[in-house]
Amino acid sequence: LLGAPRTLSSSDDVEDRENEKGRLEEAYEKCDRDLDELIVQHYTELTTAIRTYQSITERITNSRNKIKQVKENLLSCKMLLHCKRDELRKLWIEGIEHKHVLNLLDEIENIKQVPQKLEQCMASKRYLNATDMLVSAVDSLEGPLLQVEGLSDLRLELHSKKMNLHLVLIDELHRHLYIKSTNRVGQRGKDRARLGSLVKDASPVPLMDVTNLSTPRKFLEASQFSTPGSSSMRDSSLLELKEDTDLDPEENSAIFMGILIKGLAKLKKIPETVKAIQDRLEQELKQIVKRSTTQVADNGYQRGENISQENQPR
Repeated sequence: LLGAPRTLSSSDDVEDRENEKGRLEEAYEKCDRDLDELIVQHYTELTTAIRTYQSITERITNSRNKIKQVKENLLSCKMLLHCKRDELRKLWIEGIEHKHVLNLLDEIENIKQVPQKLEQCMASKRYLNATDMLVSAVDSLEGPLLQVEGLSDLRLELHSKKMNLHLVLIDELHRHLYIKSTNRVGQRGKDRARLGSLVKDASPVPLMDVTNLSTPRKFLEASQFSTPGSSSMRDSSLLELKEDTDLDPEENSAIFMGILIKGLAKLKKIPETVKAIQDRLEQELKQIVKRSTTQVADNGYQRGENISQENQPR
């Protein structure tokens, strides 16, 4: 059937054309009858297929319309966002600025309380906390808060205290190095002398044993060799020193002196400390000799009085 026009055009004889035409008409009629029979046999399936195709076509059309609408909405949003971009950026920058200002205000409020807290720490001899607080406050006042004119007086006050704090720490260090340590020895000597005066036979008082006294050198050496093979234990033990707010800070002189040295290191005054110790070394040692001589003389005089009262002069 598909090649019928070509077949008719290729035939030269009229009779052949008529025969071919009749044959083609019969084929067309037969094809129509077969098609009608097939339609009758598969009417339900054909109807279902047509309806399904129509439904799919409608869905595709609706999807295209929705996609078109979504594209239009996206373009509209893009235009609106483009118009609001500068405003949104301005609000975002303002939010960051307000947050920074709030942080600065909190920091200013905390710094205003530093002098009072510093006085309390110095009164209770919590020198490490005082040093940390003072160094942090001065760094803030000379850094982020440098342009705040209302803090100029507080800046000068805290800076002056920072410049003079190391003198207090050095005095405390000398007091424990030369005075408190020798006071313990003198007190032990007095206790032994008092104990000896109570004994009837007046036996000689034994010499004072100072080998068990905890000196800073022994503290550092013990820290250094507490773990075999560790050559940095002395530095790590100094770095790990912390103040216990529940205990007397001067209860352990070695730890207290370690805290003082750590505070001086935070103040970057170690060279000045070493120089002060060197300059005052001879004077302090002379004072130790003077105090020790006075204690020995007083103890001997007291023993002599006790013996003379017992009528046993020697």
